[in-house]
Amino acid sequence: MEQPIRLKDNGQINVVLNTMKRGEVSPNSIIETVSKPKHELLVEIEDELRHLIGMEEIKKMIHEIYAWIFINKRREELNLKAEKQVLHMLFKGNPGTGKTTVARIIGQLFLKMGVLSKGHLIEAERADLVGEYIGHTAQKTRDLIKKANGGILFIDEAYSLGRGGEKDFGKEAIDTLVKHMEDKHGDFVLILAGYSSEMDYFLSLNPGLKSRFPFILAFQDYDVKELLDISKKMFVDREYILSREAEFRLRDLIAKAKSENRQHFSNGRFVRNIVEKSIRSQATRLVVETDFNREILMRIEEKDLVTPDKSDIIT
Repeated sequence: MEQPIRLKDNGQINVVLNTMKRGEVSPNSIIETVSKPKHELLVEIEDELRHLIGMEEIKKMIHEIYAWIFINKRREELNLKAEKQVLHMLFKGNPGTGKTTVARIIGQLFLKMGVLSKGHLIEAERADLVGEYIGHTAQKTRDLIKKANGGILFIDEAYSLGRGGEKDFGKEAIDTLVKHMEDKHGDFVLILAGYSSEMDYFLSLNPGLKSRFPFILAFQDYDVKELLDISKKMFVDREYILSREAEFRLRDLIAKAKSENRQHFSNGRFVRNIVEKSIRSQATRLVVETDFNREILMRIEEKDLVTPDKSDIIT
């Protein structure tokens, strides 16, 4: 019976691979033994993601990205072919669904994995890229890319670059971005974000654009329970608690706003606005009081939850 060869280090692995090519060692006789990685970084990132409510598919995708980068690095160490590491991404979904938060987490992940040298996040929109005359847009876009080098350039409402007629300079910004996506992919990640339908149309404007984004992450709207959990966490983080009646009212406000504004509901931004307004409302109610204690200062009552404005609900 053919005895397996136990490999203890990278050097021995390379020797055996070379002898395999010469036919001196059977592939079936090779067992590579390497210590099981602890993946402390993955545990750290997943712990951070665990604090984010919902987004299960996004969390799964980040796990896959980590695994792909990790295994690619191991393959390179053993002189095996590794895929070209292009990490540009598209984030599709409504506002307030956690896109910017996830982009920051990804930046830190790439920094700690050695993919990016800085891992910082530069947020931008159309006005930051598009200039007022010929040549101005390309320069503005290049300057922004230079600022983001070593990290992530996050462009929200990116579809707005594709709007306008032939004389609009948005296309110049797109062309400049596409060129630098290829030239600087080693230490630069571009993330374009926006509404799902708008981003699909944006990609259709340039046939070669979609293929440059190997990762497309779809951010789903939160359901009522998730939004209630998010708002309760916001209150806890600020050291406030909801009375039972206040929690019931908050649930009703969320359900009503979500059902009446499905297309452009602002999700997390809506509950953040509700939380901040209720805290101010509580302060206004308490400022005339003369006796305070810890419980009174922390408790949000039903009357503190005011009816939201339209601007709180939609984007």
